[in-house]
Amino acid sequence: MAALTDDRRRKPGVTSIALRAMSVFGGLQVVQILCSIIRVKLVAVWIGAAGVGLFGIYNSALEMIATISQLGMRNSAVRDIAGAPPSRFAVIAIVIRRWSWMLGMLGAVVTLACAPLLSRLSFDDSNHTGGFVVLSVALLLTSLTGGEQAIMQGARKLRRLAVSSLWGAVGGLLVSIPMYYWWRIDSIVPSIIAYAAVGCVAAAVYRVPAGKPDSRITTRETIATGRGFIVLGFYMTLSVFIGMLASYIFVSYLNVTADTTVVGYYQAGFTLFNRYVGLVFTSIAMEFYPRLAGVEKSSHRTSVYVSHEMGIVLWVLLPVVCSFITLAKPIVNILYSSEFEIIIPFISWGIVGTILRAVSWCMAFTMLARGDGRVFLITESVSAVLCVTLNIGFYHLWGLSGLGVSYIVWYLFYTIIVAIVYYRRYGMSVNRRAISLAIVSMAVCSIAAAASLTAGWAIPALISAATLLLSFRHLRPMLKR
Repeated sequence: MAALTDDRRRKPGVTSIALRAMSVFGGLQVVQILCSIIRVKLVAVWIGAAGVGLFGIYNSALEMIATISQLGMRNSAVRDIAGAPPSRFAVIAIVIRRWSWMLGMLGAVVTLACAPLLSRLSFDDSNHTGGFVVLSVALLLTSLTGGEQAIMQGARKLRRLAVSSLWGAVGGLLVSIPMYYWWRIDSIVPSIIAYAAVGCVAAAVYRVPAGKPDSRITTRETIATGRGFIVLGFYMTLSVFIGMLASYIFVSYLNVTADTTVVGYYQAGFTLFNRYVGLVFTSIAMEFYPRLAGVEKSSHRTSVYVSHEMGIVLWVLLPVVCSFITLAKPIVNILYSSEFEIIIPFISWGIVGTILRAVSWCMAFTMLARGDGRVFLITESVSAVLCVTLNIGFYHLWGLSGLGVSYIVWYLFYTIIVAIVYYRRYGMSVNRRAISLAIVSMAVCSIAAAASLTAGWAIPALISAATLLLSFRHLRPMLKR
C-alpha cells in the first residue's frame, strides 16, 4: 500500500519527464537516422557503389574495435555518475574523462597495430593500411565523446545531451557533404574522421562542468574509482558480443537451410519491429537508467520506479503496436516493396512480443543500476541460447510466420527469467496495476494480429483507434503537469 501511495505522489512529475525525454530522444534518433540515410545516399550518387562499400567496411571495422576497446564505458559509467553524491561528482567526472582518454588511446593503438591486418582481411591487399592508420584518430575522438555523453546522461543533463548529439549528427553531415562532392572516393576516410571530430567538439561545448575536487586525484585512485564501471562495462560488452554471435549463428543456419532470399526477408522483418520500435526503448532509457541508478540502494523506490516506468512504456507501446499491425502492408511497401509482403505475418506476430520486451526491459535495468554485471551476463547468455533454439524450432514448424511467434515465446521466457532475478535476488516487486496492464496489452495486441491476418484491416483499425484514445486520455493529464 505504501508503494502504491508513493507511486501516486511521484507519478505525475516522473511521467512528464519520462514522456518528454522519450519525445526528445525519439526525435533525435529519427534525425540521426535521416542524416545517416542522406549520407549514404550522397555517397552512392556522387561516388558510387565502391564508395558505399568502402564506407561500410571502414565503419564496420571501427565499430568492432570500439566495442572491444571501450569496454562499454559509455553505458556503464552512467550508473556511477548518477549515484554519486554531490561531494563525489567532480571526482567521478574527472575519472570518467581520464578513462575516456586511456581507452581512446588504447583503441587508437590497436587500430594502428592492426592496420596491415585489417587491410588484408577487409580488402585482401595492403593498399588500405594507410586508411586504417589515419582512422585510428576516430577511435580516440569517439571515446572522448562517449565519456562526455555518459556524464551528461548520468547527471541528467538531458537537454545538453540531446542538443550536443543533434549538432554532432547534423554538423557531421554538413561538413562531410563538400568532401563527398569535391574529393569523391578520397573523401571516405577524411569524412569519417570529420564526423567523429564534429561529434567530439559538440560534446565538449556542452560538457557538464565537473568543478574542482577537494584533493588531487592520483593515478591509483583513477584506476580504483574506474574499476567499477570498467568491470560492469566488460560484462555488458560480453553480453553484446554473445547477442551478436547468436544472431550470426541463426542467420548462417537460415542461409544454409533455406537461402539468401529468406535471410533477407528475416532481416527486413526483424529490423522493422525490433530496431524501429526499439527507438521507444532507447529514448526512455536515456532518462530511466540514470534515475534508477540514483535510487539503487532503495528496493522500495526502485520497485516504485520500475512499476511506474512499465506503465508508461506499455501505454505508449499499446497504440503503436496496434497501429503497426493495422498498417503493416503499406509500411512494408513503402520501406521495401511488394515482394516483401511475405513478411507481414512474421512482423504482425513479432511486434506483439515487444509488449513482453517492455516488461522484461524495465526489470532488467535493475541489474545494470545495481552494477550486477555477472548476473546480467548470465541472463543475456541464456536469452541468446533461447533465441537461437526457439527460432530454429519455430521456423521448422511454420516458416517465416513461426519466427514471429518465436519472438513472443522468447521474450515470454526472458521475462520469466528476469522476473525471478528481480523478485528473488533483489526482493523487489511490480504493482498489480502494471501487471494487469501488461496482460491486457498482450491480449489486445494478439487479437489485433490474429484479426489482421484472418479478417482484414477493419477490426485492427478499430482496436488501434480505441487504444490510441485510451492512451492519450491516460497520459495527457500527466504530461501537462
